[in-house]
Amino acid sequence: MSGLALLGFGPDGWGRLLLSGCLLTLQVSLCSMAIGTVLGGLLAWARIRGPRPVRALTAAYGIVLRGVPELLVIFLLYFGLPSLIASLWSAMGWPPPGLLPAFVTGGLAIGLVSAAYQAEVFRGGVAAIPVGQFEAARALGLTDLLCLRRILIPQMLRITLPALGNVWQFNLKDSALVSVIGLAELMRVSLVGAGSTRQPFLFLSAAIVLYLVLTSISDLAFRTLDRRFSQDAKEAS
Repeated sequence: MSGLALLGFGPDGWGRLLLSGCLLTLQVSLCSMAIGTVLGGLLAWARIRGPRPVRALTAAYGIVLRGVPELLVIFLLYFGLPSLIASLWSAMGWPPPGLLPAFVTGGLAIGLVSAAYQAEVFRGGVAAIPVGQFEAARALGLTDLLCLRRILIPQMLRITLPALGNVWQFNLKDSALVSVIGLAELMRVSLVGAGSTRQPFLFLSAAIVLYLVLTSISDLAFRTLDRRFSQDAKEAS
């Protein structure tokens, strides 16, 4: 069978499975990015406004999660955490709960690592905003919530958008790591196709092309948003 037929959408083609893998790759990446953004924002806020013990804990979180491989975090959540929970439940006479779903594990693991990087991105964005703006907001009687919504978040998004685009690209590529726990994303489908058809060069090359399409579209989207934010900032000034 020719390469085009193997990558096509016919009865023996892998086209639909590869596109399904792309969709799952995007879902894992979006899930991990959302987890990383929410948790990263909380970590950044804790580093800036929290008491000393909280700042020390959040700093330690960043050091650990940025210093270990994402694959190790995935294995820890998929194999290590259920094993620990099963031991605790067995000690109490309860049946073991089993493994977490692969999608949940993958999205959470990459999201936890992403949060460590996004926290530093957000912290740098806050530091780039002149302190006088916050002092003026307080002098005008704005609450912390209004200051966050009207001053901090709009400017921080404009400042941090390029860095967040880089984090998204890392999440998109790191989603390939969840293939080791059996999730049928793009990398997993490509490997299965390569093994089933004995055409590893064809399927891995197809995976390269599809990943490049995803990253190129993502880069274009973030560049467009960056130009939009910059234009809005110029018009506002």
